[in-house]
Amino acid sequence: MRIEHIAFWTNQLETLVSFYESYFNATAQPKYTNPKTHFESVFLTFESGARIELMRKPGLGARPTEAQPPGYAHLAFSVGSREGVERLTQRLAADGHAVIGQPRVTGDGYYESLILDPDGNRIEITV
Repeated sequence: MRIEHIAFWTNQLETLVSFYESYFNATAQPKYTNPKTHFESVFLTFESGARIELMRKPGLGARPTEAQPPGYAHLAFSVGSREGVERLTQRLAADGHAVIGQPRVTGDGYYESLILDPDGNRIEITV
């Protein structure tokens, strides 16, 4: 058994597609649109075969305002080296994306940084 994909609701579908393509080498599949419900969906595939589905529909509410609500914590991407973590984190920061955790060694031995995607989803960049 394996996880097939993880899905995120968004009000900025094209922005998130571009973000994951630009920084995490995702490949977007053609957008699916249901003309009856106006639901839209784009699947992103990563080099490892992992996939994310980004979804939008009319009337989607705002993101919860709690700093860290129960449930989803973060999505982690391995970039292969400490230098890769630092390089990608610096690139994201230079492009104006929020870095909420600078590259560091964690208590459990990971080398990682933590950034926010354009919707405020937490993205961990690790070795």
